[in-house]
Order: sequence, then C-alpha cells, then structure tokens
Amino acid sequence: MRLYQKLTIRIAVLAGIIVAINFIYSKTLYKKDFVTNSPIIENIRNLPTDCKVVYLAESSNFTYYKDDKDKRRISEFSSDFYPGLNCCYLDQAAMHAGNFKYVLYNIPENSKIETIIVTMNLRSFGADWIYSKLETALQKQMVFLHKRPPLVNRMFLAFKGYDLKDEEERHRQVLKEWGKENLSLPPSFPYKCVNEWDKARANGSILDSIGNWDMAKIQLSCHYVKTYAFRIDTLTNARIKDFDEIVKYAKKRGWNLVFNLLAENTEKASELVEPELLLLMRQNRDLLVKRYSRMGVLVVDNLEDVHDKEYIDQNWTTEHYTETGRKIVARNLADSLKKIYPQYYSAPDSIWLPN
Repeated sequence: MRLYQKLTIRIAVLAGIIVAINFIYSKTLYKKDFVTNSPIIENIRNLPTDCKVVYLAESSNFTYYKDDKDKRRISEFSSDFYPGLNCCYLDQAAMHAGNFKYVLYNIPENSKIETIIVTMNLRSFGADWIYSKLETALQKQMVFLHKRPPLVNRMFLAFKGYDLKDEEERHRQVLKEWGKENLSLPPSFPYKCVNEWDKARANGSILDSIGNWDMAKIQLSCHYVKTYAFRIDTLTNARIKDFDEIVKYAKKRGWNLVFNLLAENTEKASELVEPELLLLMRQNRDLLVKRYSRMGVLVVDNLEDVHDKEYIDQNWTTEHYTETGRKIVARNLADSLKKIYPQYYSAPDSIWLPN
C-alpha cells in the first residue's frame, strides 16, 4: 500500500511539474515558436472582429501578372460585389485542403464568421501534389495548429513528429501512383497508366514546322498528363478525406461553406494532349461538384471559364491568372454568393468587369 501511495505521489508531482512547465512555456517562448514555425496563426488571430466571410487559398489568390493594372486578389475582386459585407482572406503558397482544415480548427469559438470559402484545386487531388516535395515543410508548419497543449506541440516539433519524408521518398510515392492502371478509359485508349501515357508523349509526340521534335511542347504535354491524368477514388484519395473533414467541421460550427473550384487551362490541355485528358478532368470535376453539392456545400465551378491567354505560367500547370482571369473567377464566386447574401449584392461598374 505504501509503495502504491508513493507511486501515486510521484505521478502527481510529475504531472504538476509538466503542467507548470507547459504554463511557463505558453507564457514565454510559445508565441515566438508558433510565429516562427506557423506564421499563418498570426493571420488567423488578426482577423477583424467584424469579419463575416473568410476566403482560404493558396497562391492563386495573390499571384498577379506584371502588366496588370489592378493587382488585387481574387477574394478582393469578389468583395467588390458585397460592399456592405466584411470579407477577409487567409492565404499561403502551396497550401491545400489538408492544411486549410487546421486553419479552420484555429478560428476562435467566439468569432462572428458566417461563411467559409475554400479554394479547390483539381490538380491537388493528383499524386504530384499529394506527394509533393513541399509537403514536409507544410506539415511542419501545421504542428502548432493542432489542438494540443503548447508544450506537446513543441515536443512534436522537436522530435519531428509529423509527416517527414525526403524528396526521394516522396518522388517514389508519386511514381508508384503513376504506375497504377486506374485510368479506366475506353478499351481503345492505348495507355493504362500515367507512366505509359507520359512515356508515349515524351517520344516525339509533337513536331515543329520542319518536322523536328518540339521539345518545349512535348515537355509541357507531359506535365499536363502527369498533373491531370488521374481518376478520383473517393474511398482512398487523401484530398477527398480532407474536404470531407472540412464539411463536417463547418457543420459543427454552423458556417455556410463554399468550395471555389478553380479554372484549369483546359484549352492548353486540349491543344497538347489527347481528348481523353480533358475527359478525365471533366469527370473529376463532375464528381466533386455532385459529391459536395449533395453534402450541402455551395460549389462554384470555374473549371473551363478562363481562356489560355489569361494564364500567367505558359510553361507549367498552375492556377495563376492575369487580372482578367482573376476577375472571371471572382465574378463567378460573387454571383454564386447571392444565394447566401442577396441583400448585400451590388454589381460593380461595368468598367470593372472582364471582357
């Protein structure tokens, strides 16, 4: 009995010490640590108290073309339609739904936010983004966004208690996914997986005006295949799980939820690659719109609304648009938000609107 009592006392003392250390750490070094390692926390905490709508995004929101007259964000353009509504944004390059959900978990319970708009990138459902070499750095930033005692988060950071893989290991994961025969295209289509399709396109698939291999276009066509040639499996796709968790949490908080499905360069995809690629893109789009609309989410479909000339990056696959492209996406979003805020809607002057 005495041994049991001594053990109990020691455990209580140890627990007390840990609680004390956690308190001291939370009041001293914690703020510096989370600002250093998870800077978006400061942006969350600095949201205006009267903010009603929050737009979560990656670089598509803030990337602009050097010749743009108006270099504002998509979210800011969309706000022009709602002058009486305080709309805010939280954005950071390369972030995706797996990061956005932790951002949402950290919005204070007493917040007056009513509506959450989440950027949805079609390519983020593919292996090249899910297993991106940037993922380790992003996962490190998420450590302090977990709802755990501050000292515990610091220990997770110190002992690398997050998804830590080197670039070589993540590339192996990508190649493994690209090797799976899961495209489920018509039997007449000769390629069963991304690797086969990519290899065929790399082998002189596009010729220039004098019959030589057009390497620039060949390489770009391969990028399109590796980025968009996938079929979303709702049972296994990591990004589906992330968006499902966002839906669940938004319902818990009583928020209106909007998924802003961004435009992809479907014109370039059609120009460079077999029509089956656009077929896959459209089928994945249809799946996402139907799935999340059934869950009560307002899904804004921009997939094919931005023309090739409005894409800033012409040698890669991104959702970076010129001013006109950003305004097209912003206007589509603003028009859809009328379902939630009809009383605030006011279209800007016609000069604002893109051609």
